[in-house]
Amino acid sequence: MECLFGITGNGFTLLAADTVSARSIVVMKGTEDKSRELNPHTVLLYSGEPGDTVNFAEYIQRNIKLYGIRNGIELSPKATATFTRRELADSLRSRHPYSVNLVIGGYDVRKQKAELYWIDYLGAMAELPFCAQGYGSYFCTSLMDRYYKENMSVDEAKTLMKMCIQELKTRFIVNLPNFKATLVDKDGVHSIEL
Repeated sequence: MECLFGITGNGFTLLAADTVSARSIVVMKGTEDKSRELNPHTVLLYSGEPGDTVNFAEYIQRNIKLYGIRNGIELSPKATATFTRRELADSLRSRHPYSVNLVIGGYDVRKQKAELYWIDYLGAMAELPFCAQGYGSYFCTSLMDRYYKENMSVDEAKTLMKMCIQELKTRFIVNLPNFKATLVDKDGVHSIEL
């Protein structure tokens, strides 16, 4: 019942994830953070099986930081997404596959471009201008398709994200009261309020 969203705009990527941790019909926690800052310009959002998600997200986060320490260079969002997709695909061919869906967004400092990647639990990856994972994609992908435009401003992207969240509150049977939003731009990662 989880929802992850991402939108790219003019020099930024806006990401949002719900904060509910639930199992079957029981809400365990309403303040779960489903994001990890991989480096100063890249953020990972995750959903899926609770043990798999946290374990895989921490594994990716630590390996990306280790790469940066060893080589003295920050990986771009594309390199980060490619590494993450490969790790997920390799785990699929092992005895212990991860059941994790991901959205990786960031800002490539060298290209001066916002980037967004959608990765599913089978290791499929796509670079997109906007995306959604989880049940939210059934309700909001069409909204994003209709109202998204290239080179959106931050305010326009926030408005579109609010429209998606409102659509979920109106149409989705499950109550997802809170979302944590993150903005990634040339200055780094910032938590914002929608």
